[in-house]
Amino acid sequence: MSTLVAIVFKHDEDGAEKALRKLRNLESEYLIDLEDAVIVHRREDGKVKLTQSVDLTSAGAWSGAFWGSLIGLIFTGPLGWLVVGGLGAGVGALAGASSDYGIDDDFIKDLSKEVEPCCSALFILIRRMTEDKVFDELGKIGGTVIKTSLSKDAEERLQTALQKQKPQAA
Repeated sequence: MSTLVAIVFKHDEDGAEKALRKLRNLESEYLIDLEDAVIVHRREDGKVKLTQSVDLTSAGAWSGAFWGSLIGLIFTGPLGWLVVGGLGAGVGALAGASSDYGIDDDFIKDLSKEVEPCCSALFILIRRMTEDKVFDELGKIGGTVIKTSLSKDAEERLQTALQKQKPQAA
């Protein structure tokens, strides 16, 4: 079962990006396995901008191109794979762009009411993590938990780690 964690970084427009970079490094060390991540910014005009960490348009295009080319090669011969593969890439890109993967966008927008124009937020969906090590690393960045599906004890440990906000070495 996946775990949802939403952290707001008050007065830090780049806090969500820093946290996601940190989590990607931890992922390469096999300390966390992220399913999805979304960075949220509120623009000066009040609109919420979501930046997905998974590019579904390009993933859909590659998948569509592969399957279209394979089907085209099997059923229409050497020249048909180009036409059908190109069509498959277009259809795959459209399907990827219109699909919603992981965390529901409407849910994110609803919770993003706490994000001010000077702030950022990070929504992550976690498959698995080594809590103590991940919490320690996130504590170096700071932030405030606004929503989580962690246990009450784990949520308190995460919030405590985030409030410590150790200064980063330059």
